[in-house]
Amino acid sequence: MSIKNILLTVIMATIGTTAISARQVALTREKLFASLYSTKKLGCTVKKDGTTFRLFAPRSTQVWLVLFENFDDEKGEEIKMVRDSCGVWEYYSFGRLYGKYYGYRIEGPKEPGEKFDSSIVISDPYSKAVVTKNNYHHPARTFILDTKYDWEGDTFVVPTNHNELIIYEAHLRDLTAHPSSGVSARGTYPGLTEKGKTGGLSYLKELGINAVEFLPLQKFGNIEIPYKNNSVTNDSGEVNTWNPYERNHWGYMTSYFFAPETYYTSDGTMVRGDYNGIGGRAVKEMKDLVKTLHREGIAVIMDVVYNHVSQYDYNPFKYIDKFYYFNTDSSGNFTKASGCGNDFYTSRPMARRLIIESIKYWMKEYHIDGFRFDLATMIDWETCKQIAIEAKKINPNVILIAEAWGGGKYDPPGFSDIGWASWNDRFRNGVKGQNPHNDAGFIFGRFQDKNSNRSVKSFVTGTLRQDGGMYLQKEHSVNYLESHDDNTMGDFIRIATGTATETTLVAETDSHVKLTSAQLALSKIAALFLCTSQGPLMIHEGQEYARSKVIAPTSVPDLRVGMIDRNSYEKDNETNYLNYYHRDLNRELFDYYKGLIDLRKQYPIFSSAPKEAVEFLSTNDDFLIAFKLDAKKTKSVKGKDNFIIIINGNPTKTGEINLPKGKWSVIANDKRVSLKKPLAMLTNTAIVPATSGIIIMKEGK
Repeated sequence: MSIKNILLTVIMATIGTTAISARQVALTREKLFASLYSTKKLGCTVKKDGTTFRLFAPRSTQVWLVLFENFDDEKGEEIKMVRDSCGVWEYYSFGRLYGKYYGYRIEGPKEPGEKFDSSIVISDPYSKAVVTKNNYHHPARTFILDTKYDWEGDTFVVPTNHNELIIYEAHLRDLTAHPSSGVSARGTYPGLTEKGKTGGLSYLKELGINAVEFLPLQKFGNIEIPYKNNSVTNDSGEVNTWNPYERNHWGYMTSYFFAPETYYTSDGTMVRGDYNGIGGRAVKEMKDLVKTLHREGIAVIMDVVYNHVSQYDYNPFKYIDKFYYFNTDSSGNFTKASGCGNDFYTSRPMARRLIIESIKYWMKEYHIDGFRFDLATMIDWETCKQIAIEAKKINPNVILIAEAWGGGKYDPPGFSDIGWASWNDRFRNGVKGQNPHNDAGFIFGRFQDKNSNRSVKSFVTGTLRQDGGMYLQKEHSVNYLESHDDNTMGDFIRIATGTATETTLVAETDSHVKLTSAQLALSKIAALFLCTSQGPLMIHEGQEYARSKVIAPTSVPDLRVGMIDRNSYEKDNETNYLNYYHRDLNRELFDYYKGLIDLRKQYPIFSSAPKEAVEFLSTNDDFLIAFKLDAKKTKSVKGKDNFIIIINGNPTKTGEINLPKGKWSVIANDKRVSLKKPLAMLTNTAIVPATSGIIIMKEGK
């Protein structure tokens, strides 16, 4: 059957002129989808003599290009586009149409389950710049923008050796939005380029990290449906009974895979009914930010979401062809294995092409050094493999990090097999614990779940398969204790030690934030374990001073104001913003992290030692771990100095270790880290108090 006849059969079946079963319709539809693929450049392409518009819409019966002079015009010039045999609709216009706005109207089958709606003007899924109106539908217009930019010689700065990565996971607004940051353009791309301020860029430099992993920067649906309004539902038909803020702060609701978020620009606004993205300034401002970070030696990693899209806006994929771009059940409803009500069909050939082209675009156009993939197990394996192949053609050192679960699957080993890294949640759970109420880990003197002395030791060497772990090589194990999800590390410790709960009002925030001696000890031993484990590491924003997320008072009727928050995705307020006054309250912990980071950077053996260079010393306590880093066994790592690290997770017993012969300098203990002057000298024995750690060094000759 020809493509034309397949398309005709699908259309006739779905509009009811051919009496065939729903199953037959679906089979015929799938046959059509499998037959269509195009290599034509999609989106809007401006060349010397003209402008071409292309949209892949396989089952649409008609597509109109709608051109607008202004972003807020109600009506525009409508032009019928022409379909080729591969499902691509096309229109060519003489002249370079920079400065104009456009969208599409799409006609298609009308049967139940379909979402074709020609009354809605949707933006181009390949939009490079978008203007949106501030309401939950996010009505959008694509802005035709010349994206040329002077990079002034900038290039990728991600370390060739990924073990050396010290990643700081952060939300762009959180870094500068609080008044304590001292930044002028707070909560924006330009704000993070300001130097000499308390927060933001200068803070990152002071801490010493060498990579920032930004929560989503792709244009996303940041306004959600009205709270408790029964007449408005999301894609799953649900009324919003859970989010009185009616906002999405974190950004895991992507709308446009090629366009930067416009709320973060210098003219960004969240006033309802106003517009973001006018003039496309987000493109230049985000590039300015990347270039600035690169000049400071900080790589840029983007958190990207390809497993689902925004659940409530006029997302173009829903109206181009729901059944092509989304997984659906037997009744034609969106599936929600992602938890977000519209699982993206990543293995569709043109969906796969779009995802890969999106990755390549951010690398080429924005010089992005790497990517963290949300719920990566929901992206099909072939797409994941192709992402790695194509990304490494652009930058062989690109870092690809999976959140290696989602949709009921868990597979860090699978990603390691194809050369990806992943968040090592087993490290997180084993060292810290998974639940502060009843499932704490090693630093509390307990073994979480099925962990043991053996598994905890394996975390030190990279959770390698040869030790019963998950990874082929330590470069694939991104060790971490805290991420944007769940309690902060500081709050986990506060709750686990019984000094706070998630249902108790915090009477005075500053005294709550200030660590007790017991909380400080736990925070330090966790930091020492993290920073002396092999492989790349990640710190979440504020972890270095035990940030607490106490729900801030606003005009929103939140009954939990003043309590600890473990899921602050919807709060664009001081609940999430970094309060740098609190860093000062816990300055001792900040300095401890900073010292360990300096240590790790000065001595690569702490991140990049081969397994044979890590020698575990015998102890008489499962919660007392001691290991030597032997410089003689590290041909590929610079340095001649030997180190011994002793970590005592026992909350009641002092640890004692007999040392190898020689004079050993104490460079870190339970008080501080000192690289310039030894804190003490040891010869025969090291004594390590309960819930503490020590690092000693013997200089090589």
